[in-house]
Amino acid sequence: MLLTRKAPLMLALLSCAWLSVPDASHATGMQDITELLAHPEQYDRQAVMVTGKVSNLQIATNRQGQPAYGFLLTGDRGTLKVVALGKVEIHEGEQVIVEGIFNRLRQAGRTIVFNEIKANSIQPLDRLNPDLVG
Repeated sequence: MLLTRKAPLMLALLSCAWLSVPDASHATGMQDITELLAHPEQYDRQAVMVTGKVSNLQIATNRQGQPAYGFLLTGDRGTLKVVALGKVEIHEGEQVIVEGIFNRLRQAGRTIVFNEIKANSIQPLDRLNPDLVG
């Protein structure tokens, strides 16, 4: 793998333990990225659901050899890191809904990663079933 200026996100992806991510389906509705960034201690290790635009999409393999990926999720006034396991089914620039566990900080080797969501569900907004959307 070539190391570029994107290396910190890739290192964070590769160093993730990827044990298991608790089911975030009990998230109590949509949070705003700005709210998570303003009060990260309130949401630390909690199930969250946020929406935003995908940028800086990077594909990797975790320590156990499983496919993984990460990206930046940008809202109106803030950006979070998102990491996930599995095959990438989203695209750069796409609007998505992310459900997962928010971590205000995580140690990845000698790097500290701030404001990250370990996603267990990422759904592109343009592919949602209109019957399921309120």
